[in-house]
Amino acid sequence: MGLFSTIHEAFHEPATRIYRVVEGVIWTLIVLSVALLGAEPILLDDAGQAPGWWMLIDKVLLTIFAVEVSLRVLSYRPLDLEVFARPPLGAVRTHVVSRIRFALQPSNLVDIITVLSFVPALRGLRAFRLLRLLRSVRLFRYANPFEGVMLAIERDRLLFTLAFAVLGVEVIVGGASIFLVERLENPGINTFADGIWWALVTITTVGFGDITAVTSLGRVVAGFLMVGGMFTLAFFAGIVGHSLLNTVLSVREEQFRMSGYVNHIVVCGYTEGARLLLDGLSEELDFDQTKTLLFANRPRPHSLPPQFLWVEGDPSKESELDKARLSHARAVLLVADHSLPVQSVDATTILTAFTIRSYLARQASAKLRKQPLYVLAEILDPENVEHAKTAGVDEIVQTIRVGYELLTHAVTNPGTGGVVSQIALHGDTNFYVGEVPEALELPLSYGEISTSVRKQTGALVIGFREGADADEQVNPPDDSVVRTGAHLIYLADTAVLKSPS
Repeated sequence: MGLFSTIHEAFHEPATRIYRVVEGVIWTLIVLSVALLGAEPILLDDAGQAPGWWMLIDKVLLTIFAVEVSLRVLSYRPLDLEVFARPPLGAVRTHVVSRIRFALQPSNLVDIITVLSFVPALRGLRAFRLLRLLRSVRLFRYANPFEGVMLAIERDRLLFTLAFAVLGVEVIVGGASIFLVERLENPGINTFADGIWWALVTITTVGFGDITAVTSLGRVVAGFLMVGGMFTLAFFAGIVGHSLLNTVLSVREEQFRMSGYVNHIVVCGYTEGARLLLDGLSEELDFDQTKTLLFANRPRPHSLPPQFLWVEGDPSKESELDKARLSHARAVLLVADHSLPVQSVDATTILTAFTIRSYLARQASAKLRKQPLYVLAEILDPENVEHAKTAGVDEIVQTIRVGYELLTHAVTNPGTGGVVSQIALHGDTNFYVGEVPEALELPLSYGEISTSVRKQTGALVIGFREGADADEQVNPPDDSVVRTGAHLIYLADTAVLKSPS
């Protein structure tokens, strides 16, 4: 391997060992440089001069940074030459132009600006070294906003070039006009540079007031420049909003992961058509006590109520589940998208359930839980119920089948559909599952338990379940035996029995 190839690997091939070594050395030197910069005020003598050894160390560090930037630019390989065969002069031109473009990338400009602190008057530019650390910081796992801003500027460099070109033309025209109009009348404008300064201050609406137009024609120029500045600022705001807003807001993907939320509810796969789901959650949950996070592969809808948290991501990818702190959640609800084909929707739901169980098996915090994560899923096709159970779903709701069963049963038994709908739609009475009161010593008959609970709480026991995986026994014979560990199914205004642990 030649020297040039080795240098190229050291600065442009992240997968190589030499690249990691070079990056480690540079980061260490940056930290040292920033530490020296922070200590400088303490080291200054009475004359405001830093010690000679300090200046020597600073110059050595700057020299190393200058060499590093130079080697990075010089060892850059133009992609054009890997695709096209150029004649000798064309190849030279491609090498030069490509390296200039590479050097003008925002990430490289930061380092070049840092090296300019060789000039004594520009020593404050050394603080720019911090930006290199920020864009490489490991705190952000999914979306580093500092790196994202630089990539956004690079991606939309044509827009930013256009904006700065418009600004430059306005400043030059305005500065030249005020210089030509008022150079003999205005004591504040003696040179062309004074005119440029006045135009820049005016167009950006800063308005220092050190230079003002004194002639009528000069005020006309100032008026046009101020109006043009309004449009220019609006132009910049539109570009920044288009290029940078989504990049900066992507930090929300990190916000929930880095939060301290525990025992929250995660809803995977939310769509606009599931708005009634949010209404139901609002009825059932106290959002001050239980946070509810919607986790879907789309931006947050504008119509989403503010009490619901939102994280954008794909729940079927294990690498993204950490965004929702799933190992710390109380329950996860897998919602079906009714606008897509049934089999496709159920396949996604089952895949997501498999992914969640696989993710939890790898999390140390999930293994320390007192209660396992409860997974509830909506399944559209009854044939996929067993597949969902195999995937690790704890409870399955067949929404389409339930709806049709209510309709068909109400045809032959008028009124039953309305009664069940009223109960299910958060009426005065609802279904609950709870533990057998401690005062009752099991085993007991179902009839005895039902009578006792009715007298003590007013709740109507309609069945029981022997365990979490057992089938429910609804309206069983009174002599059915209810054993230790069984849960009661009852109707009541509110939950009157202790929820199953």
